[in-house]
Order: sequence, then structure tokens, then C-alpha cells
Amino acid sequence: MLSEIPATNKMPSPVVLVREPISMVVSLRGCPGPGSRLTWSGDVEGDARLFAEKTIETFYFWTGVLMWLIHAGFMIYEAGVARQKNVLMTMMKNLLTCAVITPTFFLFGWWIYYAFQGGVVPDTGAAAVAALPWSEVMGPNLDDNITGVFWFAFLLFSFTTGSIMSGAVIERIRLGAYLLLAMILGSVVWILAAAWGWSSGAWLYTEYGFHDWGAGGCVHTVAAAFTLGVLLNLGPRIGKYDDQGRPLEIPPHNLPMTMLGLMLIFTGFYAFYAACAVFQVAEPGADPEPWRSIYGTPMTLGSLAFTVTMGFAGGAMGAFITSKGDPYWTISGGLAGMISIASGVDVYHPALGYLIGFAGGALAVFVGNRLERRGIDDAVGAIAVHGGAGVWSMLAMGLFASGYPQHEILSSLKGQLVGIAVMIGVGFVPGYLISLVLERSGLLRVSREVELAGLDVAELGIEGVVPAGAIGEKT
Repeated sequence: MLSEIPATNKMPSPVVLVREPISMVVSLRGCPGPGSRLTWSGDVEGDARLFAEKTIETFYFWTGVLMWLIHAGFMIYEAGVARQKNVLMTMMKNLLTCAVITPTFFLFGWWIYYAFQGGVVPDTGAAAVAALPWSEVMGPNLDDNITGVFWFAFLLFSFTTGSIMSGAVIERIRLGAYLLLAMILGSVVWILAAAWGWSSGAWLYTEYGFHDWGAGGCVHTVAAAFTLGVLLNLGPRIGKYDDQGRPLEIPPHNLPMTMLGLMLIFTGFYAFYAACAVFQVAEPGADPEPWRSIYGTPMTLGSLAFTVTMGFAGGAMGAFITSKGDPYWTISGGLAGMISIASGVDVYHPALGYLIGFAGGALAVFVGNRLERRGIDDAVGAIAVHGGAGVWSMLAMGLFASGYPQHEILSSLKGQLVGIAVMIGVGFVPGYLISLVLERSGLLRVSREVELAGLDVAELGIEGVVPAGAIGEKT
């Protein structure tokens, strides 16, 4: 609270904090746009306000840093699921996901977010212009300390979408095809969905009252729908189904490694959600109200701490019961629970968060088993965990929080249903069509010989896991 920040004689001359646009006016709702800056002009309270602003810049920077734990976790998690002959390629794929999305998100992904909030026709206003890669604020600029920090946070969200797809397609996709798909998903598809549904200017919000506080739709559902489209063309791993089409188990080669990876993902997701909370510095004389959703509605960090943790606990228990104690699905259910509460973290009571998470964990097990029986080989259950729980997240917001006031707009079940349809369509259509072109061109899947030999040796020329006694050991 600003009133708790003491003014001391060690501060600079008395000033008033004023936001001045370099290339746009900063909105009081949602994230500050690219190009906002801080200047000094008059009294002691301004010092405290500038201190608060600098603190929050640091806060957002470190949320981005801590979100790297999500991707360290995905790397470890997927490597544990893969068979030994594919461990190194699985980890390389995760590393290169970040490497290919970063430059493309800088070149056009950030611009898409600001240019398409009104629909399919790009906006040419100041916000969109400031997000272009040659803008003066898209680089070192002493007048702008926040644009790069918010770009960094959104970039880490982009990595998450690629990592969601990564695990589902392991052990048989060509590296080049995967990187192309990851780039399109991470730098075009999800950020277009975010522009449409995850900002105060998004048409799904302004026209329908769509509410998706923690990106259960634009990150998780979109990535899962995209992945489903890819899997339909990629096909299952060799040996996953018998001659009658019945699914066979391909267990993780290292289940403890997989569980450790998911624990890191859980930790990183607290930073993910913290980055979804927008800080607002109160105007002089106004009541302090520093935290808001990306739609500009008031919230607290306490709601995040309560509800995300309760959602995790409910999801793990729901999956534990439904899967009859299966360790893999139990810990995956914890993640499903954290995703299930995403859309309404800012408004749910913790007890409701637990129940929604419980249902999400149980749903993930059900969806995963159904997809497997339908011939869809999702190696890590990404569609069940991120897609099933993501859709449930948006639906639950409509069921339990319809009528929640969002300025002059009310949330509604209708708005959530429209949002669900849009998020699934935006993800599935490009995922299916682009992978279909790659499949018809012979560029999507490795050959049978390569798949049987393992991608580590066949594609990378090195064993990712060297058997004990193979080198330098006496037997």
C-alpha cells in the first residue's frame, strides 16, 4: 500500500509521478502498453509512487525468471516419459522450443497481441505501432523500463504453449517439423487468442464478458487443441496399439524423474499466475487498489495463493481416486487442478477452488483414457491435462461466477461458451491444417527405421543414456 511506504530525506527532490506516453497512452485497465514511461514533477507522494512502480517492475521481471522453472520442469518431465533411446532428443526439442519462439515472438508475436484485440483486422493505433520490432521502446530505452519486462513475461507464456505440444508428440516427430509447429503456435496462434480474449480491449471480453483470468483458454486450451490437430496427422508411436487396435502401455522409462519435473512445473506456475496479476499505482488522493486482473477488475495476491494451492490439492486427489492410485495420473492431476481454476482465480472462494480442481483432476484421467482408446497417442496426456482442464476452467467460470461485474460488463455462461468455441477453433484448425500439409509432404514423421532405432542415435548421433558399464567401468 502506498501509505505504508515512508518518505525519507534520502529520497530525491519532492516530485509527482506522471505517466507520459512515448508512443501511446497507458491504460488503467490491463497491462501497461508498450512505450509507457515515468517522469518526475512535484511532491513527496510522487517519490513513494515511483518507488512502488520500480518495485513492481522488478516483481514482473522475476516472475519471468521464475517461469523458466516451468520449462526446466517440462524438459525433465518429458525426458522421464520418453524411452531411453529418445531421452536426449526429447530434451533438445524442449530447449529449441525456447530458441525458435524467442526471435519470432520479438519480430511479430508481440505486435499481434496489440494489433488484433478488435478482431481479424489489424489495428494501426499507437499501441500496435509501439509493439513493432523497430519501435524505439523495443530495446534499451532510458525513458521506458517496463515494455521489455512485460514482453519477457508474455514470451514465457509463449514457451509454455510450445512445451505443452512437445510432450505429446515425442519419439516420432521430425525435429524441423516440430520447430515449425512450435513457432506458429507460440508466436502466432496463442497470442492471437490472447488478443481476442485476454486483455481489457479483447472483443470476447468487450462483446461477451468472457473472463479467463489465468489463461486457461488462450494458453492451455489453445495449445491442447493445436496439439490434437497435430496428433491426428502424426499418428501413434510404433507398438502403442496391437493388431486389433487395442492400446498397449508404454510406461515412462523413469517415473521419479517425471514426477520431479512436474513438481518444478507446479513451482513455476505460481510465477505464471503472479504475472497474470496487474499492478496499479493509485492516483494522488485515491484509495490504494494496486492489484487488478488483466481485464482491470480488482483482485488480491491472496486469492492467487489460496485458490491455486487449493486447486492443486483438489486436482491431485481427484486424479488419485479416479485413477485408483496411479502415480503418474495423480501428479498430473495436480497440474490439471491448477489449470482448472485458472479462469476464475480472482473470484473463487478457496473451497470452491478445491472442488473445481478435484473435478478437473478426475476429468483429466477420464479424457486421457478416452483419447487413448480412440487411437490418439498423446504420450504425456497433454490434451487431457491442459485441454480438458482448460475447457473446464472456462466453463466453471460461467457456471459459478456468471454475473460477476467487470466494470460495465457482466461475466456470463454464454460468454464463456463462446470463448470455449473460439479457443478450440483457433487452436485446432491451424494445428490440423499445417500438420496435414507436412504429413502429405513427408516432412512430419521420421521413418520407421529411425523410430525403431531411437532418435538419439539416428538423429543426433549420440546415446542420451549410456548403459552402465559401457564406458570406463570394469565388470
